Amino acid sequence: MRNDTGDTTDTATRAAPFDMWRIIRSVAHRLADDDVALPVEGHLAPFDGATGWLNSEPLTPAGLRGRVVLVDFWTYTCVNWLRTLPYVRAWDAKYRDHGLTIVGVHTPEFRFERDVDNVTRETRNFRVEYPVAIDSDYGVWKAFANHFWPAVYIADAEGRIRYHHFGEGEYPMTEMVIQQLLLDASAEGTDRDLVMVEPTGLEVAADWRTLQTPETYVGYRQSNGFAQEVAARFDESHAYAAPATLPLNAWGLSGTWTVAGHAAVLDAGGGRISFRFHARDVNLVMGPPASGVPIPFRVLLDGQLAEDANGTDVQLDGSGVVGDQRTYQLIRQRGPISDRTLEIEFLVAGVEAYCFTFG
Repeated sequence: MRNDTGDTTDTATRAAPFDMWRIIRSVAHRLADDDVALPVEGHLAPFDGATGWLNSEPLTPAGLRGRVVLVDFWTYTCVNWLRTLPYVRAWDAKYRDHGLTIVGVHTPEFRFERDVDNVTRETRNFRVEYPVAIDSDYGVWKAFANHFWPAVYIADAEGRIRYHHFGEGEYPMTEMVIQQLLLDASAEGTDRDLVMVEPTGLEVAADWRTLQTPETYVGYRQSNGFAQEVAARFDESHAYAAPATLPLNAWGLSGTWTVAGHAAVLDAGGGRISFRFHARDVNLVMGPPASGVPIPFRVLLDGQLAEDANGTDVQLDGSGVVGDQRTYQLIRQRGPISDRTLEIEFLVAGVEAYCFTFG
């Protein structure tokens, strides 16, 4: 889970001391007449700060009165949000005709996520069919006093916020809240079974049992684990030699790069990023300086072709192409998980590498 303070702690590490009720409510359904008393947390904030809309005309709390409203804050490169998306799509499909309106609020983290063409493309690619408020100036984010991607707020038919959840997980509880508020609004035909999803690619949940490497930014403003930090030349082009060794959760560069505040930018072809990690999946937010300018790359795992560990954006021969500014899945391991070293080599200059995520 990301927040606007730079804290990338996952909800799993934020868990309170062992609480059996928290475990039960995450895996078990309840009786039809066993509803939970939901608090009133405030009222649905306005969407006036949106700079545009996709899939809808502009929406207002007054215009949504009478419907249950789920507001989902997202930014399209956020892997934590991507792993919630199968559920949000399924809830939209199941409950829209019974009185639920989902409003996705796209608030960008990286500069390129302010590009409406990028957001429109990824909205289509991710099959997001519900209304999306483009929140490039953080107006809606501030109206809700939000701090996290992803974040869900659910309002009842009277426009009162009755539930919120930050980060991944709690899908059964969230859906049961939707059902309860729809029934409170006298919705007819509400099915009390829970949705079943079959995620693929980046939408597959992390393997939390084996995940030991945290989200890691490459730009120096939020960077951690940079093995060559002492020798780095920030905001200027510099020729880096690959570190002789990398400890777990450390990364390094080889070739000519400019390490800027927002990203590491490759200045000459043949540059590499190496990362020592412990996780099933490795993803990298990256892109060319302008969409549509292809940058070929290849991926190695412990010095060899990834073969059966290639991610969805990497071919069996280890090759791939950066064509858009987005999250790329480089590695998905299918066997036992151990400490491994990833290398990604870019064959031409220009790539901007922003952030590694793991799953």
